[in-house]
Amino acid sequence: MTLQQFNALPAAEAERALLACCSAPRWARVVAARRPFPSVEALQAAAAEALRDSDLDDALEGHPRIGDRVAEGASAREQAGVAGAPLDVLDALARGNRAYEARFGYVYLVCASGRSAEDLLATLQARLANDPATERKVALEELTGINRLRIARLVGSS
Repeated sequence: MTLQQFNALPAAEAERALLACCSAPRWARVVAARRPFPSVEALQAAAAEALRDSDLDDALEGHPRIGDRVAEGASAREQAGVAGAPLDVLDALARGNRAYEARFGYVYLVCASGRSAEDLLATLQARLANDPATERKVALEELTGINRLRIARLVGSS
């Protein structure tokens, strides 16, 4: 769909389209209510501004683990750099995911687009050293990056 088509959608349909980018209902409602947007960049900026810490838990429900073979759709496309990784790296990612979830209570969220499995593993290992408050901020920043990419795809921009 184009940005113009997105701007013209009924509110409920615009929210559904945004929920395909980020599964946080409050965020989708706020962004949809701010239409029309004059540019993709304005939509992305509004989406970033609308994102709150309180949206993170809802958003995380829509994200599979990095390296998870059941990733589909946008997540699978974004994790393409992991698909052909060596088994030892995939095993290390699985162990790291479990350690991360035990430490922070939610899945490791990272903007994986264009990144290798080794890079994502190194980032995961580094982030395990964060305190919970810092890590939550980092996860929210990563979510902002993911949303930016998905919104560009949503409205036919790259």
